Amino acid sequence: MKSQRINLLKIAGILTVLIALIHIGCIVFGGDWYRFLGAGEQMAQLAERGDLYPTIVTSIISAVLLLWAIYAFSGAGLIVKLPLLRLGLALISAVLLIRALGFYFIMPAFPDNSLTFWFLSSGICLLLGLTYTLGLKQRWHSISSKA
Repeated sequence: MKSQRINLLKIAGILTVLIALIHIGCIVFGGDWYRFLGAGEQMAQLAERGDLYPTIVTSIISAVLLLWAIYAFSGAGLIVKLPLLRLGLALISAVLLIRALGFYFIMPAFPDNSLTFWFLSSGICLLLGLTYTLGLKQRWHSISSKA
């Protein structure tokens, strides 16, 4: 019986879609979701007042996450091969790992975010970054550098 390896980029894509959906949930359900997820009281209050800032920021984050998921699914061989696939996946991995390990340095820029938010989101970024990195390593030869 042939052993089948787990496709880590497929897992990375699924996790990234779930995280994007959670962000979209903040837009749909408002202040309570921003509070629960630790985005800070200011973001929650802005959302409750109908200010566009939380919606715009969260929409951009969601769109980036969905783009990353598409790259993960492409690298996993589930959809058409996207341009600059290796480079894109390497950059996604790097961004996630830098965000995970560098949170201490960006915390002062967002003083309203809870410590729980920083540890939880950094842990998620670390897990996701490692999944993208190991998934890229796993599929490196399957993803030719030629489009």
